[in-house]
Amino acid sequence: MSNKSFMECERTKLERWSQFQLANNWKTIGATICLLTLLTLIGIKFIDTEPSWLRDVLKRVLLVGLLIVVLSKEKVEDEMLQSLRAKAFTLAFIFGVLYSLVQPLADYVVHNYIYEASKENTFSYFQVLSFMLLVQIMFFEVLKRNR
Repeated sequence: MSNKSFMECERTKLERWSQFQLANNWKTIGATICLLTLLTLIGIKFIDTEPSWLRDVLKRVLLVGLLIVVLSKEKVEDEMLQSLRAKAFTLAFIFGVLYSLVQPLADYVVHNYIYEASKENTFSYFQVLSFMLLVQIMFFEVLKRNR
């Protein structure tokens, strides 16, 4: 196999993955998963004897639901919507990086100057990923409505 055909094959695979989207009906499924998971997380907040693993599993399920919503197509998907989706992903990435840089500093200031110092670090991957997915959904909806 020549070097040129190998590069062409790899480029085709990357383009296929970059265009990956789920059908429109998956958006409803993802939103339902998110809503049910969020209600369950709120419900277990009031239970005294919750299993220790349940909260982590529900957070992961919530992230999967948000990802399904983000990857779902619109009913009519055209080049303009693909461009807006790409812009929303770019903005979500930028805001996610800024959030992950500013949040630990804000936690430090709040815990050391406003409240008593806390040794446990509450900054997690869940915060960053859920923030980025929610920002992507928000910006895509705003850009879609204002086109």
